[in-house]
Amino acid sequence: MSLTDAAPAEAARAAKDASHIMATLSADDRNDALLSMHDALAAARDSILAANAKDLELAQRDAAEGRLNPSLVSRLDLGRKGKWEDMLQGILDVRALPDPVGRVTLRTRLDDGLVLDRVTCPIGVLLVIFEARPEVLANIAALAVKSGNAALLKGGKESTQTMLAMATVLAEALGKASTVPAAAVQLVTRRDVVQELLALDRDIDLVVPRGSNELVRSIKAATRIPVLGHADGLCSTFVDTGVVDAAQAASLLLDAKTGYPAACNSLETLLVHEAALAEPAVAAAASALTAAGVTLRCDAASKAAFRALPSLDEAAQAKIVDAIDDDYDTEFLSLDLAVKVVPSLDAAIAHINAHGSHHTDAILTPSEANAEKFMAAVDSAGVYWNASTRFADGMRYGFGTEVGISTNKIHSRGPVGLEGLTIYKYKLRGSGQAAGAYGEGKKQYKHEALSL
Repeated sequence: MSLTDAAPAEAARAAKDASHIMATLSADDRNDALLSMHDALAAARDSILAANAKDLELAQRDAAEGRLNPSLVSRLDLGRKGKWEDMLQGILDVRALPDPVGRVTLRTRLDDGLVLDRVTCPIGVLLVIFEARPEVLANIAALAVKSGNAALLKGGKESTQTMLAMATVLAEALGKASTVPAAAVQLVTRRDVVQELLALDRDIDLVVPRGSNELVRSIKAATRIPVLGHADGLCSTFVDTGVVDAAQAASLLLDAKTGYPAACNSLETLLVHEAALAEPAVAAAASALTAAGVTLRCDAASKAAFRALPSLDEAAQAKIVDAIDDDYDTEFLSLDLAVKVVPSLDAAIAHINAHGSHHTDAILTPSEANAEKFMAAVDSAGVYWNASTRFADGMRYGFGTEVGISTNKIHSRGPVGLEGLTIYKYKLRGSGQAAGAYGEGKKQYKHEALSL
């Protein structure tokens, strides 16, 4: 790894050259580099967290003065609730995963002595642009090395001190792993170069934005390079009729909304079947959510039902307010939740497909038929039955860590780990055959499927 203040074109060209070397490294070479990265970061914990504390202090001041979104402050804190430990464990988890490079996914005998293989390979050069979230630097570096890709990393100014401290440590660690070129993972330290980087479609193969919807939308509009990511995390849960375990339903919705409200997989819209409004599960959920400080932005039907609940004291009642239309299209990233009553399962599906962001949506229901219909019809990267939307995470999926979450319809969708950072190529091994020798009145292809 290296810190680079080179011109964007120069940094991208160096990364492209390094990517060709990365594609040839053995799995052992890449795993050795990951272990060096993990050990170096673990040893430098105190100095990195001290740098992070400086960034956090400045960010809190900027947020208090209205210059920074408060949700970014939460994402910046590397010492919050085991985030440091999770980051380090993520590197080890990635190291332990099977090698994603060189897997044969198709093998066909076109003719005797003419065999076609489809083989996984790295994408090439990744450009990762992120706000806050300094752990992204370690996550992406680990995923890039394991998958044989090169990466250019451009972080936001709010995490400058943390990124410099981490990049310096990782540069030294990867310097000891001599098989990994220094230019394979670069932290771009020049300011105001994003637009220049986004124009380098000859050397950069994939852009991965990590941050606000404004960041993602602006990047998608400004480049010809393919973009992997999501602009919004507008996740919904539909409560169907007949949910028997009220405590479980309340606990699940509480986890989805309050576990980490600033996360893209947190719950933003609660849809309730009109026949379920009077059921214990909905009452328990309303009580638990308001007790946890969640403001319920309700339509008329849900507001009337919640206001009538005897279990809600005066403080809880104050958390029940009128929704406006925009609330059902809003990623709050806070302790706010839009609530809407719908007449049917079909209406819930239609609402999610019209107002959601195709990220992660869930249904709570005892009906397998309803659950399967919901999961088939909702057009999202993740569709869950009786589970919290917070499971939409690369580490929780067993990917080790993730490069991001994609709502794209091609290549990769949902939490993107190693598999999403590989593509494939076709390798044809022949013995002197010419394509012109095959066809009508000539030799015929066998097209025989072979075992992998």
